[in-house]
Amino acid sequence: MSDEVAAGFVRVRLDLSYDGRDFSGWAKQREGQRTVQGEIEDALRTVTRSKETFDLTVAGRTDSGVHARGQVAHVDLPAELWAEHREKLLRRLAGRLPHDVRIWRAEEAPAGFNARFSAIWRRYAYRVTDHPGGVDPLLRGHVLWHDWELDVDAMNAAAQPLLGEHDFAAYCKKREGATTIRTLQELSLVRDGDGIITATVRADAFCHNMVRSLIGALLFVGDGHRDTEWPGKVLAARVRDSAVHVVRPHGLTLEEVGYPADELLAARNREARNKRALPEPGCC
Repeated sequence: MSDEVAAGFVRVRLDLSYDGRDFSGWAKQREGQRTVQGEIEDALRTVTRSKETFDLTVAGRTDSGVHARGQVAHVDLPAELWAEHREKLLRRLAGRLPHDVRIWRAEEAPAGFNARFSAIWRRYAYRVTDHPGGVDPLLRGHVLWHDWELDVDAMNAAAQPLLGEHDFAAYCKKREGATTIRTLQELSLVRDGDGIITATVRADAFCHNMVRSLIGALLFVGDGHRDTEWPGKVLAARVRDSAVHVVRPHGLTLEEVGYPADELLAARNREARNKRALPEPGCC
């Protein structure tokens, strides 16, 4: 599938961050809810004095209440418009955008770049504390309070069988026509000196609710309600398990998106569009 930029247009990469608490997710919605995409597209139209809206493509759509520190998007702008506004675009956007979303970089993207399909991994962090007193009020919008003491070593042990390429149907909200096969590259948890446990979750891509479901399963292990083998057994079943709790969104932050070298962008773009399937048992 071709992803050539139309003649007379320039593809611009945007690096951005946002506090998701007052957004109904990333994607524009028909009902008119406030979304990150909607705010940025409106701001772009205003600061460039354009009559049309230029659609954004994002590396990973985040749900309502989820934050981002290292989100990436692209937009195709008319070359003349880009040439006119590129030097002052960031400052003008800073003056127009609401304070809970910021664009830190806007640069012409290399050939073959697609914010979504060129990405080779996305890295999220989920933050939780089991402090008996609760969450620091200054962190309450970004850290979940779990009202049971958590065993981080047990959670890390339970995470190991989940690594690699699997069908994560048991941990995803199924979408028609979409695959749930993903490669989970990292799932590890560390407790810092303040008692906050940060789970780092990195994969080539994520299906809907996957991160929050994985964390929900690991929390059940950490507080002793399930044994360390349980998350792996749920994964192997390949069906949505009602016992897997989808944790609240405010503890989740998209931290970073990874891309290959410029000369590999187009190839990655094509590869990512192919629907994956796992090998049949006994095959290969």
